[in-house]
Amino acid sequence: MPSSISLMLLPLFTVLLSSASLSAAALYHSIDDEFYQCVNLHTDLSIPSSGAFHTPDNASFASVLESTAMNLRCLAPSRPKPELIFTPLTESHVQAAVICAKELNILLRVRSGGHDYEGVSYTSATKSPFMMIDLAKLRSINISMEENSAWVQVGATIGEVYYRISQKSRTRGFPAGLCTSLGIGGHITGGAYGPMMRKYGLGADNVVDARIVDATGRILDRASMGEDLFWAIRGGGGGSFGILLAWKLKLVPVPATVTVFTVPRTLEQGATKLLYRWQQVADTLDEDLFIRVLISAANSTGQKGKKTIQTAYQALFLGRADRLLKVMKKGFPELGLTQKDCLEMSWIESVLYIAGYPGTIKPEFLLQGKPLSDKTYFKAKSDFAKEPIPEYAMEGIWKMFLQEDSPFSIWNAYGGMMGKISESATPFPHRKGRKFMIQWLTSWQSGDKKTTNKHIGWIRKLYDSVAPYVSKFPREAYVNYRDLDLGVDKFNGKTSYLKASVWGSQYFKDNFKRLVQVKTKVDPDNFFSHEQSIPTLHSFSEGDEKKMIN
Repeated sequence: MPSSISLMLLPLFTVLLSSASLSAAALYHSIDDEFYQCVNLHTDLSIPSSGAFHTPDNASFASVLESTAMNLRCLAPSRPKPELIFTPLTESHVQAAVICAKELNILLRVRSGGHDYEGVSYTSATKSPFMMIDLAKLRSINISMEENSAWVQVGATIGEVYYRISQKSRTRGFPAGLCTSLGIGGHITGGAYGPMMRKYGLGADNVVDARIVDATGRILDRASMGEDLFWAIRGGGGGSFGILLAWKLKLVPVPATVTVFTVPRTLEQGATKLLYRWQQVADTLDEDLFIRVLISAANSTGQKGKKTIQTAYQALFLGRADRLLKVMKKGFPELGLTQKDCLEMSWIESVLYIAGYPGTIKPEFLLQGKPLSDKTYFKAKSDFAKEPIPEYAMEGIWKMFLQEDSPFSIWNAYGGMMGKISESATPFPHRKGRKFMIQWLTSWQSGDKKTTNKHIGWIRKLYDSVAPYVSKFPREAYVNYRDLDLGVDKFNGKTSYLKASVWGSQYFKDNFKRLVQVKTKVDPDNFFSHEQSIPTLHSFSEGDEKKMIN
């Protein structure tokens, strides 16, 4: 750990610095040194400073900060950055970090994969100093085929998890996300949906144990943390209850051969009517079949220089092509799926296909934990639809899409197991009665304020325009597509229950109240907090606290 630079070694011009600046610098380094010394005091083995502690005056700081951060908007110069990044090598290091941060009164942010849409795991909307714990080096994966389970540390990506499972068995998998560079830690704290959710539910529905560091620095498993906390961490959002160390996943059966397809349709090919039909039937199809629709603006092939809307139907079927064709002929013949459209492959190969990797990429690539595309500036929102969106409304959406540079939307079919699990089984409440979930997204390449405001303004306008056609009272949202437009917590003073429950109910519906109660019990001082972390009862006004209790 670099020690404070001695004044006698500073260049002569620094003598001109104000005493206030010198005091601030001394305090800055003092906190770093104190934290380093404290962590080493609370661990059995000394931690190498060069590889585990990074401050803004280290050459490694920027590369570590930016290593897994996916949204360039959250790395803008105006966004406050951590004053210290700690990359623990063992679970005991995480435990020591919590104890020391609490002793030294240092605010924490915790990152596993860096895909947080608003960057709350590695930046801050406040100007209060904070440090970040980056869990990227905690990525061990231990699979037991005898127990049909896997203990996975939170720094591992889901791509790594999928690959390691596939190396043990061609007929076992895990039902989680489609983006293989997601960190398994934060992914499951939000629920973790994916292409097998209609068969097996969410990733969070298939977790049987966990290890977590709580606000007192204890390492707890399911038995010692109790069922309330175990319930809260499987879908209640990251950064509220403690620092996840590992998940124990229940593996699920997959066929040795699965089938995938991608069938595109443009407006000129009747995309609007076809999408309306998909909305009517997608949640009723065989639960072995998952079809999502990727929607984007594209160049028209019929009219040079003009744009059109392209809808691409992408699917995973847990079975062979001959049975898939029968299922489609019966349930969704309008797509016109043919044998030529179908590709048979192993489950791990389907992971690469759905993630968008070229056919030449081998499964071993998943061990690199890298995303397919480059990082970009983006803003996203989410919705859940209980009824089909009318054709005239879709036409309005297409008009707005054609006004934007890089609009994108993904519509994911529901039904099957997603309609059989209770809304209160986990904090993720978006279950029975939903036909599909939607992600709205726009991306851009320049970080200047004018460009950023333009694109964010566009997606907010789009989001407002579709309000009549999606879930209401509350309008539901997916916490893993975090959206600070929905509201934020106060960091100082009392929080209004009415204000907090706006975003709380959108993410968690009635489960928000139970999450607040669990939070109050396990972290009464609100040590683990960020802009949309679960608040405690104590942070509400007296009147609001009574409402929560009653």
